[in-house]
Amino acid sequence: MDKKQLLSRNVNDIKLKKDMKVSELIESMKYMGGFSGQHMVNGIDIMRSMIGDKDCYNFLSFPADIISTGLRGVIANSVKYFDAIITTGGTLDHDIARSFGGKYKVGSFNADDKMLHKLNIYRLGNVFIESKEYGIKVEDAFTDIMGEIYSSKDYKKEYSASELTMEFGKYIKDENSILRQAYLHKVPIFNPGILDGAFGTQLALFSQDHDFKLNLLRDELILSNIIFDNKKTGALMIGGGISKHHVIWWNQFKKGLDYAVYVTTATQYDGSLSGARLTEAVSWGKIKEQAKYTTIDGDATIILPIMFSALNLV
Repeated sequence: MDKKQLLSRNVNDIKLKKDMKVSELIESMKYMGGFSGQHMVNGIDIMRSMIGDKDCYNFLSFPADIISTGLRGVIANSVKYFDAIITTGGTLDHDIARSFGGKYKVGSFNADDKMLHKLNIYRLGNVFIESKEYGIKVEDAFTDIMGEIYSSKDYKKEYSASELTMEFGKYIKDENSILRQAYLHKVPIFNPGILDGAFGTQLALFSQDHDFKLNLLRDELILSNIIFDNKKTGALMIGGGISKHHVIWWNQFKKGLDYAVYVTTATQYDGSLSGARLTEAVSWGKIKEQAKYTTIDGDATIILPIMFSALNLV
């Protein structure tokens, strides 16, 4: 790249207007410098290309923590724009608890946790949950739904995680439920950490006195088929951990993702996968050298509503 190309874009001042649309704000931000703002704008452009590419199979990955926040509704509403979801065990816990009336409250990061423990209040960052609004809600809902599945004429005795979560979505009526929307739009939810949480514990207990098996390997073979059956793949990855890694791990077998947007607050200098920038994945062949990709450093509870609004993912 020569000097003229390096200096081809001017930095323009953003001018806010009364009743300005999100799309207008994002358009004006294309000509600003700075920090995460420019990365977010790039991410929106990549997402627009990715979702608009009819030949591209698109993944959405996220950890459970954001599902305890108001982002659950944003995620549920966006399910229909993706072909597959990869997430963690706690996502099922929070989605089911909220779907069956669990009340989560806005709290504080600076709360006295000893006091909260005495009051039977769980803390997730700055979200407070009374114990009766979480564990019992999940257990009761699990018992009812699993009973329906078990007594159904279509009961199979052995399920993969994605097959089982699709069945659960059938019996959930809350339209803000991720499981429900995944069922309605036939989007499989791959959950390699499904046993890590209340849902997984209930599965273990259920298996003790019912003819039931969970096949954790079947989904891996399904993912393998997805990767080899699709020439182009893309991903929006929110946060790191097992959900992010499962996306990029499988995509290395087709020489990498063609589109990738990653939202994180983690630092790369602690050696964590959550902190690893997408450019590191290029070295592994998990993202193609010529792929359109960006890492957005920022809080998903701020970034995602803006991005999805700009993309009109409603």
